[in-house]
Amino acid sequence: MNITSEEKKAIFEKYGKNGEDTGSTEAQIALFTERINRLTDHLKSHKKDHSTRLGLLKLVGKRRRLLNYFMAKDIEAYRVLIKELGIRK
Repeated sequence: MNITSEEKKAIFEKYGKNGEDTGSTEAQIALFTERINRLTDHLKSHKKDHSTRLGLLKLVGKRRRLLNYFMAKDIEAYRVLIKELGIRK
């Protein structure tokens, strides 16, 4: 369920400006998306895990705020990112 440091590094290399760029908006959104996907899979098999559900909702809210910021900052990069991550329908 947890993301290993190697997986985080791969996400940061793909979506950040370089492998050490952990603070860019794109990299954070990609990391949150990976965590959300893993928590969603966990909750499919553990339906009564309410503390994880609360953590998932907080994480979705954080990602939503970052996406709103990124959309206001650079709309074209925002559209490319959500298409790559498969966030929107």
